[in-house]
Amino acid sequence: MAEFTMVLPQYGMGMQDGEIVRWLKQPGDAVEEGENLVEVEAAKTTVEVPSPVSGTLLRIIAGEGETIDVREPIAVIETG
Repeated sequence: MAEFTMVLPQYGMGMQDGEIVRWLKQPGDAVEEGENLVEVEAAKTTVEVPSPVSGTLLRIIAGEGETIDVREPIAVIETG
């Protein structure tokens, strides 16, 4: 099994960081590519971030309420 490290994507040129509002899945849950995984607040708007891969959510790196820089790790997903 391979591990994929999910990073906080950049939505727009001015976005430098985002706050994790709510995880929609928990470690051990199956996730499908494109399925919304986490809600992030950035630039006064909340966006749902989809999973970039299918697999199992192994670990949440950035907890709810944490502010994370763009392209920093937020979760680890085990892929097929």
